[in-house]
Amino acid sequence: MKGRVLVIAGSDSGGGAGIQADIKTITALGGFAMTAITALTAQDTRGVHDIHPVPPAFVQAQMRCVLGDLGADAIKTGMLGDAAVVDAICEVLAEQAGEPALVVDPVLVAKGGARLTADAALQRIRDFLLPRAALITPNLPEAEVLTGLSIADEADMQRAAAALLALGVPAVLLKGGHLDGDRPEVVDLLATRDGVTAFRSPRIATRHTHGTGCTLASAVAAGLAQGMQMVDAVRRARAYVQAAIAAAPGLGGGHGPLDHSVTMDPARLVRRA
Repeated sequence: MKGRVLVIAGSDSGGGAGIQADIKTITALGGFAMTAITALTAQDTRGVHDIHPVPPAFVQAQMRCVLGDLGADAIKTGMLGDAAVVDAICEVLAEQAGEPALVVDPVLVAKGGARLTADAALQRIRDFLLPRAALITPNLPEAEVLTGLSIADEADMQRAAAALLALGVPAVLLKGGHLDGDRPEVVDLLATRDGVTAFRSPRIATRHTHGTGCTLASAVAAGLAQGMQMVDAVRRARAYVQAAIAAAPGLGGGHGPLDHSVTMDPARLVRRA
């Protein structure tokens, strides 16, 4: 086990996204996951049915306990909820000497369409959290909210990535899965001040994609925590997500979860017993 990752995000009672997906992902990639939960959700594959926020002071308490004892090599944020929570997180991050690599997944809207981040929190994320990040991982709707741009094709993605870099972020992984579903491939762009790397993979025709954003961001965070270079961490994370989608167990009546255990072989333990 290598690489300590603190995840600051909401809980998904359905187990496919949020903290549950983060823990599974980091563990499957050989890292050690720790958590500071920002909200509890009543959620399944069909959508988010209720949200119970965690008080900002308790989010801070979780972070300080983890960072003061176990430490972290990387930190990943997901669903943050309101402005007070964002402010509380930034306050604790500012206390850290030699701040761990921060991966920000700007979780704004759930797969089923529910808005997960208030407007005031969005402004705080843009102004205070993004400049601290080593990487942000927006999907296209999130990038449109953050930049005010409309994104319909790969050229638009290039412009949006440049606009996100202009917010003070050193690296942007812009996920292109929301482009026209008739396209045979999915393209993601990793943009830095040194240029843009395009990652392409065949589109998998499935409705079982719940938690892909959380999973990808946590997979990258695990790679950075393990000392991987950014482009290599992204490449491995994408390969893991593709494999997990392809192996999805088909659960639920809506957007089903991935198979986060795709890297594991339980039969190996039986053979060794």
